[in-house]
This record gives sequence, structure tokens and C-alpha cells, in this order.
Amino acid sequence: MSTAQGLRVADVTVRIRGVTAVRGAALTVPPGTVTGLIGPDGAGKTTLCDVITGLRRPAAGTVHLDDADLTGSAARERARRGIARTFQEPERCRSRTVGESVRDAARRHAAERDHGGRTVRDRWTRRREAQRDAGARVGELLARDGIAEFADRPAREVPPGVARLAGLARALAAEPAVLLLDEPWAGLPDRRARALEVLLRDLAAEGVAVLVAGHDLEPVLGVCDVLHVLHGGRVIAAGPPAEVRADPRVRAAYLGEPGPVTTCRPSAAAGPRRAVRTRTPS
Repeated sequence: MSTAQGLRVADVTVRIRGVTAVRGAALTVPPGTVTGLIGPDGAGKTTLCDVITGLRRPAAGTVHLDDADLTGSAARERARRGIARTFQEPERCRSRTVGESVRDAARRHAAERDHGGRTVRDRWTRRREAQRDAGARVGELLARDGIAEFADRPAREVPPGVARLAGLARALAAEPAVLLLDEPWAGLPDRRARALEVLLRDLAAEGVAVLVAGHDLEPVLGVCDVLHVLHGGRVIAAGPPAEVRADPRVRAAYLGEPGPVTTCRPSAAAGPRRAVRTRTPS
């Protein structure tokens, strides 16, 4: 029997053209939590997300989802098993409208996922039914992202923030077990940024393992249960957000403050938390 352990990344090292971009990075994203991954530009966050989703092969390390070792599997297989992602640069889909881009993603997921059935004909019938029903979810997904009014707008012409949220709707159309978001707040006005925080907490409450990567400390701090800080390709601190923010190495990485080297470790009592905005002490 498989056990829902979530996403586990261990000892990942990535070399790009002779340069080590990620060094022995490890993190865990349990179901029902929001895990933060922050670091300055160039810290290796997107590279690590590429490894998790199968877009880049590491020189060393492993990626597991529940009891399955996905280290050598292709990106398509990882998506089929439940890993979905948004990108730092919003995708501008070829579909005519925002709604059609989400509908295409939902139907593609319905076609590629496993469908139970005693015979090939049973499985084929269920696949066709799932593809037909996928279109009915489009309005729900767009409404949940707060961009329902853009459903009939050309996908190439919407503002960057809306394009980013449309990418999230496409990821949610895959009904993911693990959701990775790379710089999800970039370009969002305050109203949409606050709504996104609530949505991420709601997804976690539904059992999704959410990993949020970003370079801005405050938005990630306000929503995550456990925070990892990547600097120079290494995880320099990990644990409850308040402890990590106070870590001297984190303050040195973000604020240029000198301090002794210490390590934050996750607290056994750490658990899901409500979205709360905080301010960096002056």
C-alpha cells in the first residue's frame, strides 16, 4: 500500500556548463502544507524546480513522490503522477482565449491520466467521458483564480499578472498532488496577491503539497508552514518561518548583515498555519 509522504528531494546537485548551480539541496513538501523556497536571484531555485519536474537531470541526488522514485523519469511521467508547475515567465498559449487554454490543459490531463476499467474498451470510454467533462471545469478554475472575467480574452493579450494566474489555472486543471509555483506573486496587484495567498492555503487544506519559490521574503513568509532558504545553490536554513527569518545567515543573504553561522531546523510541532503578512524588522 502506498503512503502519502509527499515530495522528497535529497542531495540534489546540478552542474551547468561546468558551474555548480545547486549543491546537495534537500527539501520535503508534505501533503496538506505550503512549503517555501526562497533565495536571491541566481540562488538556484528555478534550477531545483526544473529537477523536480524532470526538465533537468541532476548530477546527483534523488526525487521521490510518495513511495515512487522519480529520479530517472521523464517530465511527462512526473506530470502523470501528479506534479504540476507554473513558471517564472508566464506562458503565452497559442489557444485563442484564456478559457480555451485552460480547457486544453484539462482535456490533455484527462487523456493522459490512468483510467480504471476491466477492458480496453472500458478504459477508452472512461477516458472519452473524462475529456468531455473536463470542459465543464474551466469556469470553476478561472473563478477560483479570480480571473473569470478574462475567459474570453485572447490569451496573448492579457496583462502579465492575469497570464500568471491563467498558468496556475492550467496547473490546477491537472488535479495535482504536488503544485510548484515559481515567483507566483510577480506582477500581481495587492488584491490578487492577497487572494492568491488564500487560494494556496485552501489548496493545502484540500491535501495538495504546495511548494512556492520566490526571491521576495515577505510574500512567502506570510503563507508557508516551513521555509527553506537557498543561497549559492545550498540550503542554508530550513524550519518554521519566524525562526528562519531570524537566522543570521538568512539576514546576511538578504540584508547584508554579518552574523555567526547557525542552522534552523524544522520544529516537530510545525504545522499548517493561516496566511498572515509580516514585516521585516528594521
